[in-house]
Amino acid sequence: MPNDATSLLSYLSKPEVVAHMGLEPFTSLDDALEEIAWYDTIVRDGTGMRWGITLTGQDEVIGSCGFLNVSSKHHRTEIGFELSPAYWGQGIAGEALDAVIRHGFVQLGFHRIEALIEPENKASQRLVERHLFTREGLLRGYEFTRGNYDDLYMYSLLKHEMCT
Repeated sequence: MPNDATSLLSYLSKPEVVAHMGLEPFTSLDDALEEIAWYDTIVRDGTGMRWGITLTGQDEVIGSCGFLNVSSKHHRTEIGFELSPAYWGQGIAGEALDAVIRHGFVQLGFHRIEALIEPENKASQRLVERHLFTREGLLRGYEFTRGNYDDLYMYSLLKHEMCT
């Protein structure tokens, strides 16, 4: 766990990573430990789960991907992801997203997976669109983060739309 916290701090301290996450860049190991504690909480509460992204054969966490805001009643969830900029553009985030989406539909029985993405975050929009997500619309003033109301695009993927 301490090594994971150090890894999280190394990439979540970068402004370009957290720019579209509604977070300030992490400044201490305590920030990373709080993030890990949140991951534990959402698993315990049944409202989400998060997996670390690592390179094959290595232990260093270079990003994460997972579910949050799970609605068991409606068989839907939101997906989120981030990756260290050193690994951007290499297909790693797409590979992680594919694995997590498949797990959500096949093992967890979700009917719908949503992604909420800031309009300025073109890279994440392209990533989910490559995974067949449909942009449903703009949620105006949807979140209040860092003193501002943020607009978010709502994307979704339904189980029957996933390539098998």
